[in-house]
Amino acid sequence: MARPDKEAAVAELTEDFRSATATILTEYRGLSVTSMKQLRRALGDKTKYSVVKNTLTKIAAKNAGVDLSPDLLVGPSAVAFVNGDAIDAAKSLRDFAKENPFLVIKGGIYEGKAVTKEEIMQLANLESREVLLAKLAGAMKGSLAKAARVFDALRIKLEMSEGSTNNAVSEVPEAIANEAVAEVPAQVVTADDVVEAVVTEETEATEEVTPESEEKE
Repeated sequence: MARPDKEAAVAELTEDFRSATATILTEYRGLSVTSMKQLRRALGDKTKYSVVKNTLTKIAAKNAGVDLSPDLLVGPSAVAFVNGDAIDAAKSLRDFAKENPFLVIKGGIYEGKAVTKEEIMQLANLESREVLLAKLAGAMKGSLAKAARVFDALRIKLEMSEGSTNNAVSEVPEAIANEAVAEVPAQVVTADDVVEAVVTEETEATEEVTPESEEKE
């Protein structure tokens, strides 16, 4: 490779290292051109999968301030530069490797730290950010619905306690009113108390849905 070409290749790899949210190094020895195309499709447009020269990759990583273990730059190498969700990329590589044993995941960099093949597999077993957000949204929706029921039950309870007979309570069947009132603890008699109860419940729901690993996002 001519010197200007090497410099251009190093510059491109350096930028890839700097911009990637995660970098996963693999060995592709034995993979056909067709298989490589399939892998790139599986990784999607937010991950750049490039066949690289180890010497140039070492220089580029150093230029980008990335500390790569020499063990990762042995044999024919290809690098997945992830710009999207690292969990999704890890899942795609893991699943592809199951069907194509010639693809060997060697290790990489995640959130600025070196990770082993085993740690990448652990990452692949986590739920993606989209799944976690969907669960969080569902939990919050349920909490808001219950909050509405609690506020309505509080209104009914207060009206009944004041002996009101010519308002909305008279329009609520007795069985439904009793059920709604049952949702309000006896000690909760003010709007401030209900707000505090709802906020506490939403906080607990969020903590149940979000695992410690999500803090890495």
